[in-house]
Amino acid sequence: MSNDLPETDGDEAAVSPAKRQKLAHRASPLRQRAPRIFAPFRTIGLVSSTSVPFTSLPLGKTTFQITTSVGRCLHTYDLRRGLNLVFITRPQTPAIITATVAWKERVFAAWGGDGNNEEAGVWVFQRGKQVGELEMSMDMEEPVEELIIFGSWIVGRCSTRIEVWKTISYEHYTTITPTTSYGSATGRIISGSICNMPTYLNKILVGRQDGSVDIWNVSTGKLVYTSLPPNLNSGAVTSLQPAPALSLVAIARADGSLTIHDIRTDKAILKLNARNAHATQITSISFRSDGYGAGEDGQKPGIMATAGTDSGDVTLWDLNKGGRVVGVLHGAHDPPSSAHSGISGGISKVEFLPGQDLMMTSGMDNALKSWIFDANTLSAVPRILHSRSGHAARVTKLSFMPTNSEDADETGKWILSAGRDQSLWGWSIRKDGQSAELSQGPVRKKAKKLGLLGNGLEVDSSVSLDDLKAPEITCFSCSLNRDGGMGAAPSAGGIWTNAATKKRTTDTSDSGMTGWESIVTGHRGDKYARTWFWGRKRAGRWAFETADGTEVSSVSVTSCGTFALVASAGGSISMFNLQSGILRQRFPAALNPAQAKKLKLQSSTDISSIPGPRFGPGEGKHRKAVTGLMVDPLNRTVISCGLDGKVKFWDFHIGILKDELDWSSTTAITAAQYYKPSDLVALSCDDLAIRVIDIETKKLVRELWGSLGQISDFCFSNDGRWIIAASMDSVIRVWDLPTSHLINAFRVESPCTALAFSDTGEYLATAHADSVGINLWNNRTLFTHVPTRMIKEDEIIEATLPTTSGEGGQGLLDAAFEEPKSQPEDDEGLPLEETPSTIDAISKDLLSLSLVPKARWQTLLHLQTIKARNKPTEPPKAPEKAPFFLPSLTNTDKQPSVNGTSTSEKDRPQNVLSRISRPTLSSSTRSQFTTLLHAFATSLSSPQEESNPEPLLTHLSTLAPSAADAEIRSLANMEEWTTFIQALTARLKQKRDYELVQTWMSVFLRAHSAELVGSDGGDAVGREEVREALREWREVQGREGKRLAELVGYCSGVLGWLRSAR
Repeated sequence: MSNDLPETDGDEAAVSPAKRQKLAHRASPLRQRAPRIFAPFRTIGLVSSTSVPFTSLPLGKTTFQITTSVGRCLHTYDLRRGLNLVFITRPQTPAIITATVAWKERVFAAWGGDGNNEEAGVWVFQRGKQVGELEMSMDMEEPVEELIIFGSWIVGRCSTRIEVWKTISYEHYTTITPTTSYGSATGRIISGSICNMPTYLNKILVGRQDGSVDIWNVSTGKLVYTSLPPNLNSGAVTSLQPAPALSLVAIARADGSLTIHDIRTDKAILKLNARNAHATQITSISFRSDGYGAGEDGQKPGIMATAGTDSGDVTLWDLNKGGRVVGVLHGAHDPPSSAHSGISGGISKVEFLPGQDLMMTSGMDNALKSWIFDANTLSAVPRILHSRSGHAARVTKLSFMPTNSEDADETGKWILSAGRDQSLWGWSIRKDGQSAELSQGPVRKKAKKLGLLGNGLEVDSSVSLDDLKAPEITCFSCSLNRDGGMGAAPSAGGIWTNAATKKRTTDTSDSGMTGWESIVTGHRGDKYARTWFWGRKRAGRWAFETADGTEVSSVSVTSCGTFALVASAGGSISMFNLQSGILRQRFPAALNPAQAKKLKLQSSTDISSIPGPRFGPGEGKHRKAVTGLMVDPLNRTVISCGLDGKVKFWDFHIGILKDELDWSSTTAITAAQYYKPSDLVALSCDDLAIRVIDIETKKLVRELWGSLGQISDFCFSNDGRWIIAASMDSVIRVWDLPTSHLINAFRVESPCTALAFSDTGEYLATAHADSVGINLWNNRTLFTHVPTRMIKEDEIIEATLPTTSGEGGQGLLDAAFEEPKSQPEDDEGLPLEETPSTIDAISKDLLSLSLVPKARWQTLLHLQTIKARNKPTEPPKAPEKAPFFLPSLTNTDKQPSVNGTSTSEKDRPQNVLSRISRPTLSSSTRSQFTTLLHAFATSLSSPQEESNPEPLLTHLSTLAPSAADAEIRSLANMEEWTTFIQALTARLKQKRDYELVQTWMSVFLRAHSAELVGSDGGDAVGREEVREALREWREVQGREGKRLAELVGYCSGVLGWLRSAR
């Protein structure tokens, strides 16, 4: 609690000078406010997204826990459960994690110190929770790059110093500063690694920048010995690893050489890789300790594995008889890509698990893998056992998967993403273990045949591993109505074949029964659009070629899932059948005789009455790249837009251009989104505006301005009321379509490259330029009232991105059960009473609705049904036999009286008085609703005062559904009933809060109908007053209902006239 109190002189005096300096240095940063509509939830898709190596921890003899770093959090996976995620550390560290080590069920994580006077520290976690912190030296200004623990010492390696702590107390013990290396231009002294030698008490080995290895005594802080490099050109030490044999250590240097060195005699026992001119740097070494794998029969010890960040291969060595390479695990991880910037690769660490035939590898391609050595095979190369991975480069496209009629429960629970790493992923929001990459076929098998995964074995140097994958995905579309799931029949003819070039017709009988592909993708620089099976998570059968041979620029799948439309950078549009892969239509297309006859019949009837320009067959092609392609749900109209600034409307069946909007003189259209329930199309333009058109009237209905940077992506909300857009100025904006107002905007740390809104309205998913993960935001309007007034550009707030641990975020349950504040405040910190809660009607003849969220008053209306549904099916059962060590429960708080009734029951009043006619009731015991009800009753009886139900009903509208229901049910007598009915009638006469007044009256009648109908006993005069108030209510309600019906009928008639083609 002391950390939450303001600092005072007394507090500072009670702290030692050193501690006071640390506290002052660790002042908490300024709090960033959360966006008004979206609350950060969590981040998915991160496994091993940094270069920090993993660390392993054995748990008895049954399993191992593998911990990886994903920035400021640690992920812990259980090997026995198939690398299932079991822990995510909280709280997240103040800065990026730079090193980790596991020891005795605890994980130590070093963070910070990376320039700009950034604070550094080491935290201790156990089962995902922080349990301790190492004391740091006061002059620590470097990041800890490696941690090791042995005996009673914790040792951290920096670039110019070594820090030593005690394992028992976590106290800082000493700092070791080696002498500066000669010829070092960077100022770095320590290079590759540190390690401790078994049976060498208090000794550590330190690799230096000049290639030598120092032996230090951490207890005395003295240099014991220095082992010099074999030559001056060997380079810095890149890795050190003690061997199972006594006094032997493996030393790797920057020139690619690898030496098994005897520390006791300072002699090289084995020299490996010394003559290989193409050898890559080795940054990780591990020895197999189960005693098998070497020798001709694989029954001898002596296997060593090496890997580096420059390659995705793991080399296996047999150290017997002079040492030799017994196998290379090609392509264990993706190699670094030279063709595209921003794509990570290489291996950060390889490790044999102690006493097991298992090997773990982690790569900078955001992957963690386990490998097993089969004892029954003669191969020295292991096979894959488990794998967890994600995107290796930033995500460029996002979409929530639609649902079909059979899997309605899966709506909004899967995300489809494409990245610059040429991969397509499906992410499960419910369970991380279900996420998977869609397979592109035997890519690695082809690479091995071509020698692309070896070292210097390339057959064709112009071909890389990236060339064997499909190019980067630039657009995709999906419909699951024809997806066959896991039972979809794959093709026997391979993947991604062009049906137009096949000589024999394709047999589609199997796919007709089991379903076919449901995803179509377009790729950068490629003229083929490719299909994918979603259920089987693999590549599909077809590759659809564009009509003009130019790059695919946009794709679309019809709602029925039968047809795929492919548009090109040259302006052509083609439609293919997904089941057979056959071309069905082009836009525009020359008509065959049957289509010409159909067009002639149409033109002879009403074609002359249709306004606008007419286009003949083959006319109307886009002159530039098509950037948006959509089909209406009934497969009647195809909508396309392009960089030529035109929006075209095509007949789906005959490919004739029916109409177009020409904005070529003012702007170019860069992207489009279609909201099918409302037939609205949103278009982003190069003048930084978003324009919305109605495809029925083919007219512009909205223009949304405000973006200050190029719009990178945008989407509709699930109800079509909002448009959410991300721009390159790192701001995400939300516009309200009915009013065209900007209602929310927040700036994030890096530009948002892609976003998507779930069909259920629960989540907003975003991807950013500096991360390979996908961030999820909760929609707060589902559970709480959020003001949606118009904001200005200077009201944009800074928002913190979600984290993998969900720290600082708000889950769905948290938002649903969030307690209301004692004094609600808006996003600017002002009391809610100072912000407008209602909107005054423009005219007294207009009927206004309230600003209360729809979910709140609907919950109040069906509250009893919700309670009945959530009621337990059976009462809790007492245990048959309580354990002997549990004492019996005795109720000492409530002592029964002599006559058998408790004191609380005895003191309870027998008659309930009216809260209005009870003037002696203390104001401190009244609820606010009671006080306002009493005030309104007084104003009704006093001719001098004006009766205004505004305070009473405004307060009632701010209550939660359960609280409002309790207040209405607690109206105790006829006088209170009459006053409440009169307040609702007065509000109805004001033509305001129409839906709220109807809801409150429905709840009132449902709660008190039995007393109102009954006539036996009671207050007859009061009952007659209530009935008179209800008669007045019915009269006003009937008048307003009739007027509302007339207004709705008039508006629907006008709208129908505008939509008609006459």
